[in-house]
Amino acid sequence: MNIFIDNKKYEIKEGKNLLEACLQLGLNLPYFCWHPSLGSVGACRQCAIKLYKDEDDQKGRIVMGCMEPVRDNVRISLEDPDAKGFREQVIGWLMTNHPHDCAVCDEGGACHLQDMTVMTGHNYRDYRFSKRTYNNQDLGPFLNHEMNRCIQCYRCVRYYKDYAGGKDLDVFAAHNHVYFGRCSDGKLESEFSGNLAEVCPTGVFTDKTLQSHYTRKWDLTYAPSICQGCSLGCNTSAGERYGTLRQIANRYNGEVNGYFLCDRGRYGYEFVNSSQRIYEPAMRPHSNGTIHREHIIEHVAARLKNNKVIGIGSPRASLESNFALKQLVGAEHFYLGMSDSDHDHTSLALKILKEGPVRTPSLHETEHADAILILGEDLTNTAPMMALAVRQAVRQQPMHEVEQQLHLAQWQDAPMREAIQDRKGPLFILNTFPTKLDELATAVHRGAPDNLARLAFAIAAKLGADVTPVSDLQEEEKILVKQITDALLAAEKPLIISGYGAGCDHFMKAAANISWALQQQGRNPMLSLTLPECNSLGLEMLGGHRLDSAIDVVKQGEADTIIILENDLYRRADEHVIDELFRHAKEVILVDHLYNQTAEKATVLLPAGTFAEADGTVVNNEGRAQRFFQVFVPKGSVQESWRWFLQIADKAQVPRLSGLQNLDDIIWAMCVAVPFLERVQQIAPHADFRINGQKIPRESHRYSGRTAMLANENVSEPKPADDIDTALSFTMEGFRGEPPAPLIPYFWSPGWNSVQSVNKYQTEIGGHLHGGDPGLRLLEPHVNGRPPYFREAPDRYVPIPGHVHVMPLYSIFGSEELSMYTKGIAHAAQDFFCMYMNPEDMHQWGVSPGVWVSFDVDHHTYQMVAVPNHWLPRGIAALNAGLPRAKIIDLPQCIRLSGSETLEAAR
Repeated sequence: MNIFIDNKKYEIKEGKNLLEACLQLGLNLPYFCWHPSLGSVGACRQCAIKLYKDEDDQKGRIVMGCMEPVRDNVRISLEDPDAKGFREQVIGWLMTNHPHDCAVCDEGGACHLQDMTVMTGHNYRDYRFSKRTYNNQDLGPFLNHEMNRCIQCYRCVRYYKDYAGGKDLDVFAAHNHVYFGRCSDGKLESEFSGNLAEVCPTGVFTDKTLQSHYTRKWDLTYAPSICQGCSLGCNTSAGERYGTLRQIANRYNGEVNGYFLCDRGRYGYEFVNSSQRIYEPAMRPHSNGTIHREHIIEHVAARLKNNKVIGIGSPRASLESNFALKQLVGAEHFYLGMSDSDHDHTSLALKILKEGPVRTPSLHETEHADAILILGEDLTNTAPMMALAVRQAVRQQPMHEVEQQLHLAQWQDAPMREAIQDRKGPLFILNTFPTKLDELATAVHRGAPDNLARLAFAIAAKLGADVTPVSDLQEEEKILVKQITDALLAAEKPLIISGYGAGCDHFMKAAANISWALQQQGRNPMLSLTLPECNSLGLEMLGGHRLDSAIDVVKQGEADTIIILENDLYRRADEHVIDELFRHAKEVILVDHLYNQTAEKATVLLPAGTFAEADGTVVNNEGRAQRFFQVFVPKGSVQESWRWFLQIADKAQVPRLSGLQNLDDIIWAMCVAVPFLERVQQIAPHADFRINGQKIPRESHRYSGRTAMLANENVSEPKPADDIDTALSFTMEGFRGEPPAPLIPYFWSPGWNSVQSVNKYQTEIGGHLHGGDPGLRLLEPHVNGRPPYFREAPDRYVPIPGHVHVMPLYSIFGSEELSMYTKGIAHAAQDFFCMYMNPEDMHQWGVSPGVWVSFDVDHHTYQMVAVPNHWLPRGIAALNAGLPRAKIIDLPQCIRLSGSETLEAAR
């Protein structure tokens, strides 16, 4: 439709408000309380414009742009003197109590309030009296709190409570004395609290981890990156200064994470700066003399020539590094570095997504599901941003009803929430443990994993799936099956979610069956499957043998040298299994970036670059391949893992890697060898890409102090490193316009120094980036023929006397390997010596809380502290998964209790 702004005609999409329309057209209209994901409440009064009745109206009236819908032929003015004066007056009274501390404020120079103050022309403070002051709170290890900078825009509580579902941040008092904080000091409980640092338009909430090694944001070197914390592939901007990673910020991707990140993804980067980093090659045993890297490369190359070398890949390493290792040792000698259960779940997920007729949604599409069934997954702990998307999805059905009944637009946040109240769309959760999403659920059903999976198979059968009927359901279960079935059939976009969290592959099979049956019923279902790590699906696409077969090969003497890629094998199998593997190996060559338990057994260490020091590709849970780029040149001899393998191959004269020198070369070779990955070449521009003959700078044009940074070494500014792998430069020099979406290192636009500048990069506000969002999907549904249903439901679970079925229990803080090098995350992690058990089982076996319980796994005895858990069914136990020093890795397992002793006796 057409709108007129200051007598100029524009075309704009229907359904927007006038503030969005102006921003989308590239016009500068200041605002505070509005946010694309939070909608409009009209609280700050900063986006005032003049609205006219028609072209003859010369007087008009002042309205708030965020509260007025776009109408055909509407006439408004941004430049009208009354509107400009109103906006300047508003910023004036908002600034009456704001401190004059921009020079020391963490947000200084990257502050939305500063941008809007300049935009309104507010140059001088008129207020001459004492300012209101507050006491600040300790909000934990991730966020600083400085309430004196608050302008009462209410964004923080609207995001934290309404959007993210947090309970412990609120607004207190009223009028000009409102206070945004907790009832008392204490860590914010929400797993998404870190987004407050970007949601807040001032410096009230700022990144405490950045402050611990503070630098101005414009003095950071940035690169586009991908979060390593889970399988969802959220887009990030990683910032470096003085050779250390200092901040992870959100990088907008309209299809994936949008405007937000979880706290693990935002703060779990300190492993890059860890004291456990490996910076130089090493070899055992070694002489007292210096060992040169060339000597070590020659040593590894010589081992390759004996034809008894195997390679073990990694789900946390890039496609390129895994491919290079596979080519180095040969496909027949390459093993997937995943635990048996992780491999089983990932290979099953790949089979379902490749062969099934139902599409996997992006996180953006997940937000628009209008009925959801979650099978055996605690999303907050295994795929946090998917849990945040589900929170938005449960509002879809009531919002559509309100839209039709009251003719309200979804961006009208306050009246929409008032009309909806506590109404929620259908959400059903079948899980053994309570989850944070339970409070939103229409119905929650708990039980043993196999019994819950049988219930899911019954749902599939009722939907018409070609599966064996489940006939022994209780009356309560039959009612629940009908309730869920009816809700899914009534929905336009039903979503089924499952994954690896419960360690039960029957959940994933049942989820596939249900979605496929819905598709045959003429619905438009979606199917999401969570996976263990950032590149689990990519590694499975690349292909390789199981890890347990690698152990057999070494034990049988068919191989005596192991090359391990970015993998601590003690996290992939039980300790005694990996100990035996290393006892039989003559040479263990580890290419990794951290000194871990596997590194203690290695005979050769080669320092690998982290995601911040390397370039590569990972594939997320929906099959979206995405590129991450090197942020800075690392210390010492650190380089990409794939580059080590190319250098070794050159010495060993491996023809499969002959002639490859840079990232583009190895991607080309990978796509030739694995045609399924061919589209990976299209993810980002090649290294020779230029705009007006220039590369894309990693540094802001305001970047300062380059000469002074190394003045202790040389007063002359050194030549910047040359990046032969990408179209990015390690300087501030280069093309200053908007780069292609995959190459955007940070968001900035004239007059927009804060993260709000992203609106200048979008085709529509809250929509896609110009040219499309980064990443390409490698998987699309296979719609021809009959779905490959999984016909057999599991048998009903029956407890075995003296045995317990041990499930993994995942946590957002603690279960992921690398984020545990961040102190705040490590402090929030659970105890790795706890075994959660049903209290009735404990009573029957004479086990008291706090007692050390002994049990046997594969003829090895372990001890854990018994902790009662009332949610666990009889015969089911649980261990915190993924924690350091954990002895039992490959869960679930059925274990036999062998006795117990008191805590005092164990000590």
